[in-house]
Amino acid sequence: MQTNGTIDRNVKDYQTLMSPRQLLTDLPRTDAMTQAVQYGRTSIRNIMDGTDSRKFIIVGPCSIHDTELAHDYGARLKEVSDAVSDRLVVIVRSYFEKPRTNLGWKGLIYDPHLNGAGDIKDGLYISRRILMDNLEIGLPCATEYLETFTPQYNSDLVSWAAIGARTTESPQHRQLASGLSMPVGFKNSTQGDISVAVNAILSANGEHSFLGIDGYGAPSVVKTTGNPYTHIVIRGSNTGSNYDAQSVQDVQAMLMEAEVPPNVVIDCSHGNSEKDYSKQPIVFEEGLKQIHDGNDRIVGIMLESNINAGSQKIPSDLTGFDRSTLEYGVSITDSCIDLETTASLLKAAHKSLA
Repeated sequence: MQTNGTIDRNVKDYQTLMSPRQLLTDLPRTDAMTQAVQYGRTSIRNIMDGTDSRKFIIVGPCSIHDTELAHDYGARLKEVSDAVSDRLVVIVRSYFEKPRTNLGWKGLIYDPHLNGAGDIKDGLYISRRILMDNLEIGLPCATEYLETFTPQYNSDLVSWAAIGARTTESPQHRQLASGLSMPVGFKNSTQGDISVAVNAILSANGEHSFLGIDGYGAPSVVKTTGNPYTHIVIRGSNTGSNYDAQSVQDVQAMLMEAEVPPNVVIDCSHGNSEKDYSKQPIVFEEGLKQIHDGNDRIVGIMLESNINAGSQKIPSDLTGFDRSTLEYGVSITDSCIDLETTASLLKAAHKSLA
């Protein structure tokens, strides 16, 4: 087709992707997986409605880069989850899309082999299998959505979804959240702006019509009814934290003024830990204290956790990178607490919420 240089000047190539329906056919959900998804979604909704006295804990790696590691982590976490399930609903972080401030690895869906090749088709298959593995053992999953049609490929396996600090202000992501079938948490902005997340909640609660794809991959007008289970995730900012009791109450006051339920999830990482993973337990324990002191609208807490603590660097250009040089069980994005610390915190929370 003659374009005379008016389109695709900076496009290298187009690669046809399988439809969402094809992926769901190739990797179908079992009844056990469906039950685990619904258990997670129903539990979170009931906690937010106040009909379930438990709290939900979203815990797991900052990002997943290794299938074996994801399976290992999930199996170990499930043992702890079972031990605390009468007071805590444990949802495993299964994050496959990572926002980048400039350049860098964008997550397992986009570069599953850590070689810079961008094998997105493989990434969609691999990430779906990871979700299925967790659900098969009865562990509900959480993820973050960056692309507006990724949910067509995996949202049937997700019990809780996040819209990140960099995308909470995006109209496309607010519209997306309005049609998602699970509870969705909007994070405050990286600058700490709470109103951005409050406005996102108000927007996602309403009906929308926007451009997307259907299960067959066809361009579509998506019409939604609105999602009544959107809420705020406070994650601090570039300049400080916002998890202390007064800050949490101020956030809840803003939500009530906007006439939405004052449900809050506290993110123990990012600005709230001053990007020091070893401070996550401090934030976690303060959140528990506020719940113990009567703030029952703190409905959940989020931890970044891996098998081993800390993080490791990978090159920004992954061409030719040898992934066998990576240390097992250590994050390649944000630093995480280790699984031993995680288990201790969950058991302490279980005791605190008696």
